Amino acid sequence: MGALEYDRVSFSYAGASAPVLRDVCLSVGEGEFCLLVGATGSGKSTLLRLAKPEISPGGERFGSVRVHGEDVRALDPVASARAVGYVFQSPDAQVVCDTVWHELAFGLENLGVPEAEMRRRVAECCNFLGIEPWFRARTAQLSGGQRQVLALASALVMRPRLLLLDEPTSMLDPLAEKRFLGLLFRANRELGLTVVVATHSPAAMVEYATRALELSGGSVREVPLEGLSERQLAAPAPRADARVPAAPALSARDVWYRYDREGGWVLRELDLEVGEGEVRALVGSNGCGKSTLLSVVAGVLRPARGRVRNRLGASQALLPQSPRALLSRETVLDELTEWSRTGGYARAEVDAALGRMGLADAPDRHPYDLSGGQQQLLALEKLLLVHPRLLLLDEPTKGLDRAARERLAERLASARDDGATVLLATHDMGFVRAVADRVSLMFDGAIAATEPTGEFFATSWLWG
Repeated sequence: MGALEYDRVSFSYAGASAPVLRDVCLSVGEGEFCLLVGATGSGKSTLLRLAKPEISPGGERFGSVRVHGEDVRALDPVASARAVGYVFQSPDAQVVCDTVWHELAFGLENLGVPEAEMRRRVAECCNFLGIEPWFRARTAQLSGGQRQVLALASALVMRPRLLLLDEPTSMLDPLAEKRFLGLLFRANRELGLTVVVATHSPAAMVEYATRALELSGGSVREVPLEGLSERQLAAPAPRADARVPAAPALSARDVWYRYDREGGWVLRELDLEVGEGEVRALVGSNGCGKSTLLSVVAGVLRPARGRVRNRLGASQALLPQSPRALLSRETVLDELTEWSRTGGYARAEVDAALGRMGLADAPDRHPYDLSGGQQQLLALEKLLLVHPRLLLLDEPTKGLDRAARERLAERLASARDDGATVLLATHDMGFVRAVADRVSLMFDGAIAATEPTGEFFATSWLWG
C-alpha cells in the first residue's frame, strides 16, 4: 500500500477547454522523498491539492485519490489534518494568525488537542525547526522566508504522515533554501514522513530525493534524478544594453522604519537613488528589509525618520509577494479588463496578455484556479496593462519555470524601453543578470553596496 495513490485521475476546471489532468496513475511509497516537476500551469498544484479535501479545487473530476489506502473523499477534516500536511507556494495563503505561537497552536486547537499535549508539540516543533528565537514575533513582521518556515512548522505540528509542498523554496535566499531543505530532509528521514515536493528548481533537492515525476500534457511519467541535476534552470541571457540614466526617479535619505515602537529597526540609515528608466535589483538575505523598502518607496509605509522622494508616485504599480492581493474578480478576463476604462487600454491588449500567459483558451477560469506561477503572471500583466512609469516588484519570478522567466524578462525590457523605471526585490540571481542595470545589496536594514550588474557579479564572492 502506497502513502499516496492516484488511480486514473482526470480533472478539468470550470471554464477550461481541456482537462489539466488526464488518467493520471501513480503511487508514492511510504517514506519516499518525491519531486514533482513540470512547466508553469502544467497541473502540479492541482495534482497535490486533490489529495487534501479541504483545499481540493472545484471542477469535474474522475478517478480516485487514496492516502494510506483510504479515499480522500472519505476523510473528515480531523482525519485529513492527521493524515496530510500541506505547505502552500505562498505562506500568505496559509498563515492566518497574528503571532507565531498562535499560528502554531491554531490547528491543534481546532483538533481539540489537550493543552498539555499542545504545548509539548509546539515546543518540540520549534526546537526541531530552530524557530524559538522568533516564537513570540508577530507574523506580519516576519520575512517571506520566515513565513515559509512557519508554514512548514504549522503543518508539522499536526504530525501528519504525508507532507505535500508546493514550491516551498521559491521565496528563500540560497542559504535559507539549504537550511529549509535540510529541515525537510530531517523530517523525511528522522520523523518518517513521506514528502512530495512540487518545484521548478529541482537541482537543489536532488541530493535529498528518492525519485522524481514529471507532469506534462496532463500525464505523469518517471524521470531520472540525474537528469534533474543537469536541468537546473538556466539564467536568461545577460543584458548587453545596461544603462544608468543620470536623472533620479526616486531617492531615499537616512530612512528608518520599524513595525512597532518596541520592535527592532527593519530599515536604518538607508540611502537609495534610482535613475529614471533604470532597472534596479535589490538583493540580500531573507529579512534584510527588501520588501519593507518597496512598501516605503510606494508610500504604503511611512518611515519613522528620513525622507523618500518619488517623482513617479502618481503612476506607479506595486506587485506584492502574494499576487492574490491584486486578484479579486471572478474570471481571468475580468481581472485583465478591470482597469481598462481608467487605464486607457483596449480588448486587443487584453487578448495579447492572455496569449502571453498561455490562457487564450481559458479567459473564463477563476484566478484562484490558476497555478501559483500563472497567478503571478496574471497579476503582473494586469499591472503592465496600465503602463505605469514606476514598477515595484517583490519576487516577480516566484513560481515561474524557465520559459516564463524569459518571457517576464522580455516584458520588463519592453516596459523599460517604453520609459518605465523598475525596482525589484529578488533572490533569483539569473533573473538579476538578465534584466538589471545595477544591483543594490541590502544588509542590516541598509544598502551595503550598489554596483553595475556586471561588476557586481564579477566581484561577488557569494554569487559570482
